[in-house]
Amino acid sequence: MKNYDYLIVGSGLFGATFAYFANKKGKKCLVIDKRPQLGGNVYCDKIEGINVHRYGAHIFHTSDKRVWDFVNSLVPFNRYTNSPVANYKGKLYNLPFNMNTFYQMWGVTTPQEAMAEIDRQKAEAVERMHADGANEPRNLEEQALVLIGRDIYEKLIKGYTEKQWGRRCTDLPAFIIKRLPVRLVFDNNYFNDSYQGIPTGGYNKLISKLLEGSDTMTATDFFENRKKWEDTADTIVYTGQIDEFFNYEYGHLNFRTVRFETEVIDTPNYQGNAVVNYTASDVPYTRVIEHKHFEMFGQEVYNTPKTVVSHEYSTEWKPGMEPYYPVNDKANNTLAGKYRELAAKQSNVIFGGRLAEYKYYDMAPIIGKVMDMFGK
Repeated sequence: MKNYDYLIVGSGLFGATFAYFANKKGKKCLVIDKRPQLGGNVYCDKIEGINVHRYGAHIFHTSDKRVWDFVNSLVPFNRYTNSPVANYKGKLYNLPFNMNTFYQMWGVTTPQEAMAEIDRQKAEAVERMHADGANEPRNLEEQALVLIGRDIYEKLIKGYTEKQWGRRCTDLPAFIIKRLPVRLVFDNNYFNDSYQGIPTGGYNKLISKLLEGSDTMTATDFFENRKKWEDTADTIVYTGQIDEFFNYEYGHLNFRTVRFETEVIDTPNYQGNAVVNYTASDVPYTRVIEHKHFEMFGQEVYNTPKTVVSHEYSTEWKPGMEPYYPVNDKANNTLAGKYRELAAKQSNVIFGGRLAEYKYYDMAPIIGKVMDMFGK
């Protein structure tokens, strides 16, 4: 006898959202997760009264009003607006590239002055590329130079990107940077979406709401007793690594991963912003996250006497480490395609999410995808 309609492997946003809508349809769900807590990568620790994003900063943003209204019907979201700052050798620059950035870089004060300097540097890059016998950018460095010019590339893109990918920009494909946003206005809002914010009280509250009505088990590895778990439900919703599901039949897919060094600092306000990117290559970490700024604004940050910061180090993934970002090169995309073909032949398994689809997702599109599945 199958005890459940769905066995959901993984309690991240895809699995938890699927469980929510399945429950609304009267289906019985069991959600298992190999980690000791629920929530996947949006899980938060509570440290010094601050919600700490254990697996990296998660900022919810969308222009899909249907998704925004849905998540807010579960937990109200706050007014957090992502406005990161780049630190290059002690100088600060606003992101994304906007009039504040161009003023900080060149001292220009009008859009016309900024565009003239960008066009001048772009023309130099195109001329150098043509002189080298190339009509199109052959790597990420050339692509970035013809899009934005040398100054911004050298200070705000090159070092950060090489740390993020663990490879020189000249060895990375041009398509990684298809375009670079250039805003000729004084606007530090990183996203163009209509809505953004953080769940009031943290992401754990959102996950708890999504999993209401489902049975859950933590510290439970699907692969340690696969036959047992497969026999518990009519259908499996699988959100783990797709290559692991098929016992690495074609080999391992590659990922980039992130290591976090998190510490409590005896000051109420460490850097004045949630996200500061460190773009110089001689700084080993890519960015520093000060978690309280996701949920405390203005003078509120001084309501707690301490703060919590995380230094992020991007590194090459190895089996046993947490997989974060798919490596979208030709070899991995070809391999992922083979696994997707196997997945399509599974009659009672639904593959969903970043790892199961080998595709990078923001949070809102994951929720929207599940809503579409049930809408159909």
